[in-house]
Amino acid sequence: MKTTLTLAKADIGSIGGHIKPGARLMGVVSDYMKRHARPNVKDFYISHTGDDIAVLMTHTRGVGDTRVHRLVWDAFTAGAGDARKQGLYGAGQDLLKDAFSGNIKGLGPAVCEMEIDERPNEPFLMFAADKTDPGAYNLPLYLAFVDPMYNAGLILSPSMFKGFKFTIMDVSYTEGDRVIELNAPEQIYDIAALLRDNQRFVVESVHSRATGEVCAVVSTQRLHNIAGKYTGKDDPVMMVRVQGAFPATGEVLQPFKIGHFVAGFMRGSHTGPLMPVKANSTISWFDGPPVVSATAFCVHDGKLTEPADAFDHPLWDYVRNKVSRKAIEIREQGFSGCAMLGYDELEYGGIVKKMDELEKVFKIRGHKEQKTAFSSPKKRR
Repeated sequence: MKTTLTLAKADIGSIGGHIKPGARLMGVVSDYMKRHARPNVKDFYISHTGDDIAVLMTHTRGVGDTRVHRLVWDAFTAGAGDARKQGLYGAGQDLLKDAFSGNIKGLGPAVCEMEIDERPNEPFLMFAADKTDPGAYNLPLYLAFVDPMYNAGLILSPSMFKGFKFTIMDVSYTEGDRVIELNAPEQIYDIAALLRDNQRFVVESVHSRATGEVCAVVSTQRLHNIAGKYTGKDDPVMMVRVQGAFPATGEVLQPFKIGHFVAGFMRGSHTGPLMPVKANSTISWFDGPPVVSATAFCVHDGKLTEPADAFDHPLWDYVRNKVSRKAIEIREQGFSGCAMLGYDELEYGGIVKKMDELEKVFKIRGHKEQKTAFSSPKKRR
């Protein structure tokens, strides 16, 4: 029987702004899961990254199952209700719809799922990001599955010689799921051409071309597409199977040492380096920087092992210091240039009203005059 891994994450309330959800709120979500998980869910794990609560579930009901999705929706709803009682900031922020409609995709929470035939040992990584969008995973996935400079297995392991298939979604298209499938290594230039645009094109999944098995899945929800306005960053989740015919754990983790620049930070409107952080870390400086946690598990007969914090290692302390320097450097630039996102990503924010107001005041100066380099100056109105 196949095992399904379902991972959902939402901001349903936090202490002191966007810092963290708090022990009581975490307890409400956990208690709800304990009371109602059976018989639909075999096992679950709850954590937080920044101010978002993530719920990882194992079951045998397949991808998109209504009962499983209803369970986690109700758990988040119960938590949001308690967050309101506590007066937490942003209570229920990511629950953008009033009622459950069969699937939490399109309702606000980030969600990704994979259905697998368990190997005798089935290790995988759970990634949870805060203060950024789904495109934050584009570069790490490209490097981990395409580039032998990061994934030595591409030239050392025969099980990876055939490469991988990328399914990429155009997340700016709102009428449906607009996707393209591209194969590595033959089409790596095409993959790169799309993945350079983190705000529009996002990796949805990666499959092994040798076995056809799913390797990685990413939440692709954009909150502003759902709400019609800016409500916060999308705070995406990702799961990646590792070892064997897939990249090794270290090969998947290595790209995160870059601290590459992604969308996020304060009001989701800036550019900042993605910092690998320990599980259950908080957010503070300028509502950032954008962060990602990585928790490792094995799953056997649908039961999860204890978690291992993949970024809790002395080397990652060095990386965090490097990312901190990058974050401070770009924040010194304030609102100017690439430090803030372009207008296409700010279109749901208050700056649109500001630009509309200024647009009415603009004047076209001298538009009826034909000037040359030798024309004499004329009086201006």
